[in-house]
Amino acid sequence: MRDLRGYGPNPPAVRWPDGRRLAVSFVVNFEEGAEFSVRDGDARNEAVYEVIDRQDGPDPCIDSHFEFGTRTGWWRLAELFEAHGAPFTLSACGRAVERSPWLARDAVRRGHEVSGHGWRWQTAAGLGLEEERTVIRRTAEAIEAATGRWPVGWHTRSVATAHTRRLLVEQGFLYDSDAYNDDTPYQVDVDGRRHLVLPYAFDTNDMQFQHTQRFATGREFAAYVCDAADWLLREGERWPRMLSIGLHLRMVGRAGRIGAVDAILRHLAERGDAWIATREQIARHWLAHAG
Repeated sequence: MRDLRGYGPNPPAVRWPDGRRLAVSFVVNFEEGAEFSVRDGDARNEAVYEVIDRQDGPDPCIDSHFEFGTRTGWWRLAELFEAHGAPFTLSACGRAVERSPWLARDAVRRGHEVSGHGWRWQTAAGLGLEEERTVIRRTAEAIEAATGRWPVGWHTRSVATAHTRRLLVEQGFLYDSDAYNDDTPYQVDVDGRRHLVLPYAFDTNDMQFQHTQRFATGREFAAYVCDAADWLLREGERWPRMLSIGLHLRMVGRAGRIGAVDAILRHLAERGDAWIATREQIARHWLAHAG
């Protein structure tokens, strides 16, 4: 049953660490190598990107756009976050981790969380129960093999299924981000067990550079995200607000866009009242204080 009210006028009495008024979660999506590619033996090539001339056969052009993420985008983003001393959640497709385990290991070495983002970069729509159970387990196993730790967080690309949350609880996940309906975490009942939802966001997300051209420049993206942060910080005097900022190695990792991330991090530092944390840190704090 849909919940169209949420917390209503009664927000939970949860405060972020050190009295900070906003929890900020940067999510760096790691999908490179998990996209569809005829050169990898798939029947088709990935159809979502800045390339407009679709090819039925091998397409080294679109393949190379994805390769940019691991070859250059990762290092650019990782070093920028390290310079700011800010952690993020690496939302990783299992096949991407299997093919580039060094990247997941480097993320952990730098103090970031690695969470699950499906096996391939694809929607879960149409997956049967056993097929989806395998997808979740296989993704988690790939992350554990690379990092030594089973992931605790999950985000399905696009549509989850009626089974997703039950399967995540079954396989020991702490939270999922398969919702876009709030700026505050909340818990749901899954077969009699409480399960945490950390809502995600598509507006404060660099995907808008390619899907809608909503942001023409990095400055526009930074301005929009900083405006969102300022408003949520204002509401944070009363509500335990959370801001999700979605990034992609091959998108914001480009030289003409990376300055946006630097500007956002500088703005948050200047405000001084935001808590930049991994989604796992946010989830554990919430569960410890929300009752």
